[in-house]
Amino acid sequence: ATPSAPLPPPGEPGDRVQFSEFVAANVRLSELRNGAPLSTKAAAHYARGQLAAALRKRPYQTNLLIAGHDATGPSLYWVDYLATMHPMNVAGTGYGSYFALAMLDRLWRPDLTLADAVGLMDKAIEEVRKRLVVAPSAFVVKVVDKDGARVVKTVRPAEEGGGGGAGGGGVPAVGVAG
Repeated sequence: ATPSAPLPPPGEPGDRVQFSEFVAANVRLSELRNGAPLSTKAAAHYARGQLAAALRKRPYQTNLLIAGHDATGPSLYWVDYLATMHPMNVAGTGYGSYFALAMLDRLWRPDLTLADAVGLMDKAIEEVRKRLVVAPSAFVVKVVDKDGARVVKTVRPAEEGGGGGAGGGGVPAVGVAG
């Protein structure tokens, strides 16, 4: 995976898997053809363009969070199924994001360290577990930085003493740039 590859998106399983793999493969193909990786902004624009073209034929039912770290620094883009794209400092998708985004927006600052960002994700996970009736059974915290994309930790109910765990289908995606 490249640092500019989309994070796992929500939506219909067929659309989300096919479209995210399609974008990641074409971003990688561009890198191989041109000898240089696409910037995160260029990858986000490519994904938005593909969603816009598909909108008139057979629309994909998926939203994307595209995160990356390139020469301009860290960046995060939100692209919805109608091909609307916005650069974001914090972003989320899925029902849990309705509970977490206001808090993340309030607590985000440009000089976040990795430990601070993981702490924000812990607070967001706690909020989702408290307020979402059917919270996911696991949360995967990932980081995309100058070293690439990697999983920082996976949080399960047994690790933090309760909350959620009733199912919920899928792991919500929430991103913090900085």
